[in-house]
Amino acid sequence: MEHLDIIFERYEIATSRIREIINEDTVSEPFKSFFCKASEFICKIDDLNSIIKSGEINDFSLDRLKELNKSLFEEIYSENYEESFANPEYAVKTLGEEYGKILCYIYTKNRGMIRNVYMGRLEEVVLQMELFTQIYNYFEDVEQLEYDNVYETVYSYEKDNTEIFTDLMIEDRINPDNKFAVDIVMNSDLNDLRYLYKYGEHVGFNELKMAEFLNSLSQEEIDRLAKVYTEGYRIGFINTGKDISNKGTVDIRYSLGFERIIRSAIFNFKKMGLEPVIYQVGYTTTSPNRQYAYDHRYDDALYLDKAYIKRKLEVSRHAYESRKQLAGKMAGPAVIEIFGETPFEPENKKQAYALSEEQQKLKSEYITEYQTMVQEYIKGDERSFTIIAFPIPEFGDDFEQMFKETVKINTLDSEIYGKVQQNIIDALDQAEYVKVLGKGDNKTNMKVQMHDLKNPLKETNFENCLADVNIPLGEVFTSPKLNGTEGILHVSQVYLNDLKYNDLQITFEDGKIKDYTCKNFDTEEENKKFIKQNVMFNHETLPIGEFAIGTNTTAYMVAKKYHVVYKLPILIVEKMGPHFAVGDT
Repeated sequence: MEHLDIIFERYEIATSRIREIINEDTVSEPFKSFFCKASEFICKIDDLNSIIKSGEINDFSLDRLKELNKSLFEEIYSENYEESFANPEYAVKTLGEEYGKILCYIYTKNRGMIRNVYMGRLEEVVLQMELFTQIYNYFEDVEQLEYDNVYETVYSYEKDNTEIFTDLMIEDRINPDNKFAVDIVMNSDLNDLRYLYKYGEHVGFNELKMAEFLNSLSQEEIDRLAKVYTEGYRIGFINTGKDISNKGTVDIRYSLGFERIIRSAIFNFKKMGLEPVIYQVGYTTTSPNRQYAYDHRYDDALYLDKAYIKRKLEVSRHAYESRKQLAGKMAGPAVIEIFGETPFEPENKKQAYALSEEQQKLKSEYITEYQTMVQEYIKGDERSFTIIAFPIPEFGDDFEQMFKETVKINTLDSEIYGKVQQNIIDALDQAEYVKVLGKGDNKTNMKVQMHDLKNPLKETNFENCLADVNIPLGEVFTSPKLNGTEGILHVSQVYLNDLKYNDLQITFEDGKIKDYTCKNFDTEEENKKFIKQNVMFNHETLPIGEFAIGTNTTAYMVAKKYHVVYKLPILIVEKMGPHFAVGDT
């Protein structure tokens, strides 16, 4: 209780000081405009905290909540972003090369207060406010102003508070007692769309229309959709010989608007003995501006070094170790993906932070080490997962029909497909290698080496993939032998993790990436950088983790009928023909 009192006291001191900044003349232009604008936003956050804390927000009409949500996010809408300090290009142009980037970082970090205020996490809000006022103090004395002081303050903020940030993140990920999102799903009137505004996330066309559409379905239809999702999860444990009864929690991930399905799914999971965990990154919305998110994807380049990585790994291990029993109860993720967004082709801004080669290496090493650590506490050989995808209203006029088609794709008969796919496997198991050639203008020419089968009657190279963890059904896949696997993989257009790639071409030698390019940008350097960052995640090379043949002809015909192959998610597209995956299987 004493800790909370101290947080409230610090909050009052910080907000009082920031309200004074708006009317002060102690900082000269162009920095005065920056600090005034940032202070106005923080004052808006303080006002938001007041109406949430008092409960006044619960009486807001839907229209008033829409206006409030818009006021919090409109600055980064595409039409306003060009003149926002959250835009690194504008910040550098206005504030100069030396300070523009770091102040843009500060401005963007402030926007994280929105979610924390809704969640009642004032300590994180206070820390950010105190950082802001400390940076402001440096700019009050221009003659003494030094970039190194500003930088060291930001670096210390990130490194010194890593324990707080990391501990909260891991606590959210595994502890079912953190019920912020679960309470919204289970205790809200889902027919009253005001519930969407309880998360503190941007709520737009997709979220509202998705919730409206699901509200038009009967409970029987909702339960049927939820059952496909949860049964895939349950069957995944059975098919892999894992005991779900030893687990106690499930990591649920979804997009806002899907709450009716999630509520039904939670009831199903509870029958399996699993309590829901929905943590901060577990629920998402369609972005108000994907360029904004892209511009800030490497903001950690500002402070990422060996000391920071070492500290983050130390506090991560301590956080998991102190929650060892909770972590051991985690059964794995159950994911609802969305598709139908307009393909996004980003602009690479030279003013945005970018990882140096040394930082790329450090980050790759950190991710590997962190994932290995997670495997110790949430054991991979004891957990499972499931993933399923549905279209969102942005898909277009055919959205409702496409939703019905997707339900059909996701509920095909496993028994029928299992027999068909086994025939394919029996034929492929006789192969020394498989040749994959592109048709027409497609330049694909791949030789995929098969592993030797010592006992073909009892061994196989391929998995018969049906509707369990990876929904929809419809593929046979293998992890190929690397030596002897070689050639060119060419895809004219593909949409991966919200990014569109044009003429993506990857060359393999002994099963590993040797070269790569695309035609998204004017220069080869930019194209290679785009692929390295977003496909290879800054690794120098990656092996082929999977070669597969999709068999889902229903999905293929739906894609052809609606001319939407480039709007479908990889989860469905991969079931429509031969495909490859690089990296971890």
